[in-house]
Amino acid sequence: MTDSAPPRRPRVRAPELTGKGGWLNTGGRAYTLSDLRGRIVVLDFWTFCCINCLHVLDELRELEHRHPDTVVVIGVHSPKFAHEAEHAAVADAVERYGVAHPVLDDPELATWKQYAVRAWPTLVVVDPEGYVVAQHAGEGHVHAIERLVTELAAEHGAKGTLRRGDGPYVPPEPEPTTLRFPGKALLLPSGNLLVSDTTRHQLVELAADGETVVRRIGQGGRRLVDGPEDRARFQEPQGLALLPDGSVVVADTVHHALRRFDPGTGRTTTLAGTGRQWMQGAATSGPARETDLSSPWDVAWWQGRVWIAMAGVHQLWTYDPEDGTVAVAAGTTNEGLVDGPAAEAWFAQPSGLAATADRLWLADSETSALRWVDPDGAVHTAVGTGLFDFGHRDGAAGQALFQHPLGVTALPDGSVAVADTYNHALRRYDPATGEVTTLATDLREPSDAVLVGEDIVVVESARHRLTRLRLPEEAVRVESVAHRTRRAATEVAPGRLLLDVVFQAPRGQKLDTRYGPSTRLLVSSTPPELLLRGEGAGTGLSRELELDAAVREGVLHISAMAASCDDDGENEYPACHVHQQDWGVPVRLTEGATDRLPLVLAGMDEQESGSQTP
Repeated sequence: MTDSAPPRRPRVRAPELTGKGGWLNTGGRAYTLSDLRGRIVVLDFWTFCCINCLHVLDELRELEHRHPDTVVVIGVHSPKFAHEAEHAAVADAVERYGVAHPVLDDPELATWKQYAVRAWPTLVVVDPEGYVVAQHAGEGHVHAIERLVTELAAEHGAKGTLRRGDGPYVPPEPEPTTLRFPGKALLLPSGNLLVSDTTRHQLVELAADGETVVRRIGQGGRRLVDGPEDRARFQEPQGLALLPDGSVVVADTVHHALRRFDPGTGRTTTLAGTGRQWMQGAATSGPARETDLSSPWDVAWWQGRVWIAMAGVHQLWTYDPEDGTVAVAAGTTNEGLVDGPAAEAWFAQPSGLAATADRLWLADSETSALRWVDPDGAVHTAVGTGLFDFGHRDGAAGQALFQHPLGVTALPDGSVAVADTYNHALRRYDPATGEVTTLATDLREPSDAVLVGEDIVVVESARHRLTRLRLPEEAVRVESVAHRTRRAATEVAPGRLLLDVVFQAPRGQKLDTRYGPSTRLLVSSTPPELLLRGEGAGTGLSRELELDAAVREGVLHISAMAASCDDDGENEYPACHVHQQDWGVPVRLTEGATDRLPLVLAGMDEQESGSQTP
């Protein structure tokens, strides 16, 4: 006899939604959880600098489309950088990335703390009676959430506690600007400027004045289509690079593809990518049209190949036009700042590239760093210290600070200009002197710059325009500001610390052990001296660490992966999914603090949630 009773789950009363920034996409109305009672609520804790958060926004679109009358997605914006705590910046980001659900602006991380969130992105499911029933950190969980949503709809429909209807989303009024959150720009041989008009999913060719529209390339819309300029489609395009044959390679970011635009014919074709996002375990080299990519953000021509800032996996890749292949060039996929040989280097969302004869410069946005690759492939850091330190400070490179730079431009004198995006500034680094200066301020989220004669044309992304500046002979003087990430450090006891990554396979699935262990855990620390024991890779999701009491503060870097497949013995080809997340957990060693660090990859930490609540 089959038990038809609904499944029993851990249930914890959901804390209230609070945020001093207020609400967006609701027509001015503030919401409480009681207003949403009867609906299945998915809380998306995100911050707009985070590429993994942007991936989850795309994953959620399909869930929202399939369950419009039962599911309400609420974005809870929880800032990492100081700029992200500004309400106007959050409003810009909501429009920039096409967020079509209500967003609570929580600049002080009040709701983040109430839900004990530890990572961007985190998804929390609240049932129609107001109880938390699941939590997931990282990407790749929406298939499991959809299964849970289906179960909850049936369960609460039968109980009479489900309320169907339209959601609270109210779209904003569109703004009639020529460009809308442009990303990158390129000087064409004709003297015109080509701009990636990111939010409108197009390329725009402007006359030499940087204002007059010559033509638009692409219909807009979210589907990968090749063809002439009036039919091709892009999805949030970013980087542009001129190839030796006069064509342009385009980083078609959300299509996870490289495209080729021919200015002569107006046609767009696909060079690399399948349209699918690269995930752990996928091929890292091969025929370009058969290999998955992950959020390529910028491109540059260097050493006979197209170099790709693969923001989605914290790596550099290359595309070789001679044999039509792509391959990883540098980076491990771990997020952080580690120099050295290409295969051992760590990056954090590389987002801007610029090539000179002997260096490939890159803006490593999440570490607020300026870095470079030498012709032998070794990776070096010019400015920047790590994931949690940022600010606006000029001077010697060793103590200078940026805040989430997205662009870098080589200058004629051998120095480089940095689009210091969250500082609203254009900065300069001179390798000859090792000094950082400020060239211009009062820009609005500059994301790129291009040299045009003796001028530099800056992409002012949040002002929706190109701004032409004369390169100053002297730098602008600014007051130094230093920041650390707003999230509080987790207090843990020195000595033994049990790291528990919680993973529960979604209902109807099991761990995929067909080809060996289905889980992976990688642990390291900054500074390295923090960890006396427990560093390195392994297959278990729990590990005993030992922390050095002499190191009072640091960051634990934890990367976890689990693979699950449909639990159906009669299906020869079950659907399988990879769940993965990287955590950078700031810790402070405090006598008497907890000796267990739980991180939820998927499910609920039952040691924290306690017994089931009826």
